[in-house]
Amino acid sequence: MANQFEKISRVQSPELDKILGQPFKVLDDGFVRVVDYMGSDESIVQAARVSYGKGTKTVSDDRQLLRYLMRHKHTSPFEMCEIKLHVRVPMDCWRQWIRHRTANVNEYSTRYSVAIDSAYRTAPGEWRMQALQNKQGSEGFLGEEAGAELSKREAEIHRMSREEYQRRIDAGVARELARKDLPLSTYTEAYWKIDLSNLLHFLELRMEKKAQYEIRMYSNIIGREIVKRWCPLAWESFEDYRLKSVSLSEIDQKVLSMVLKGKNEEAVKYLKEIKFITEKDGALKSNFECSELESKLTEMGHGVPWLKK
Repeated sequence: MANQFEKISRVQSPELDKILGQPFKVLDDGFVRVVDYMGSDESIVQAARVSYGKGTKTVSDDRQLLRYLMRHKHTSPFEMCEIKLHVRVPMDCWRQWIRHRTANVNEYSTRYSVAIDSAYRTAPGEWRMQALQNKQGSEGFLGEEAGAELSKREAEIHRMSREEYQRRIDAGVARELARKDLPLSTYTEAYWKIDLSNLLHFLELRMEKKAQYEIRMYSNIIGREIVKRWCPLAWESFEDYRLKSVSLSEIDQKVLSMVLKGKNEEAVKYLKEIKFITEKDGALKSNFECSELESKLTEMGHGVPWLKK
């Protein structure tokens, strides 16, 4: 029976091998580096064909299959690839990160070890304002002068909290209690292992332009510096069909069809009927879902007739 199977070797990604262990700097003192990985583009197409042989005859065949899998949301073959990253990240950003409950994680413990003596600092021109429509997002920046005062006070908070933490440690207070007043800007480290399917879902959400800046910076590095090297064909299809694509609901398609046919008044009437647009004192106001539709139309190069003056 054993002679019926050909000998196989471990699949490797030469471009990813070149950066194994190399830290990519993120923010002021964070980093991401690849510790280990399993699989490559070849592993995905082999799994799709339920084969452990050579799989395909040409790279173009692999590319077509990968694009088909991504286009039709066949995710299980992408689970055949896994990667383990070592990251250093501010604790408040890590809180968002760890909400993706699809990875294996082991984090630096401040019960066993002294907390990392580093905290994420905000430059005077980087204090973001609260967005008016998106309750969990930011929009615009505080003035440089006001930002400089906030950065100065931030530095004082970091210094005072660290000094108090060290004072407790030196006095013999247990690490698990001494740490409780450290700010969320304190850096933590973790090993994060995840399969490619779940990683792409993470990146689709966290590379999005409305995602929080800090986690978006980590995601950009993971996507464009690591995954692109690791599985270039899968990354190409991901960019095309998910990262840079536009999703259209049934309502979106109906409105777009009207706009393309020049039926702008009919489109506005329809949006009013379904309460996407309200009118008060002659002014039209879009709800949040309609604002997203407007963004989609703009991205596709079409005008938004109900916004014209």
